[in-house]
Amino acid sequence: MKKGELVTEFNAELAQFVEEMFDSMYAAQGIGLAAPQIAVSKQITVIDISFNENPEDKLVLINPVIIEREGTLYEEEGCLSLPDINEKVKRSGWVKVRAQNVKGEFFEVEGEELLARALQHEIDHLHGVLFIDHLSRLKRDLIIRRIKKLQKNGEW
Repeated sequence: MKKGELVTEFNAELAQFVEEMFDSMYAAQGIGLAAPQIAVSKQITVIDISFNENPEDKLVLINPVIIEREGTLYEEEGCLSLPDINEKVKRSGWVKVRAQNVKGEFFEVEGEELLARALQHEIDHLHGVLFIDHLSRLKRDLIIRRIKKLQKNGEW
């Protein structure tokens, strides 16, 4: 995965794409989805840690940047890009992110615990980073070997 390009056009097409991203994320039973995960190399991510239970929890982050971080969490993460692979990852326990909405307006959002992890995880995707990139080389190599074995057996 490579780094996504900055979004410079804020129009109806972008708004429609964002809605399709939410649909795809919910269909895959995820809490976050980044455009590069669906082969669109743009800095767009959607997050909903409520799993579509609370509409006000839906977040659209365009061109997001983490501007502050505090604390440490060491929790298990998974990823729609790597189904059935979960590992403990060290992340900041609280983050503040500056981003744009679908109209191009800047805003800030703060998150702790699950939301902080989701924000960091999805923003990583926008920079070509997977959660396994935060693991030790040994753990990452073991996971990659497991994926290759599954692919060889037609199970991936």
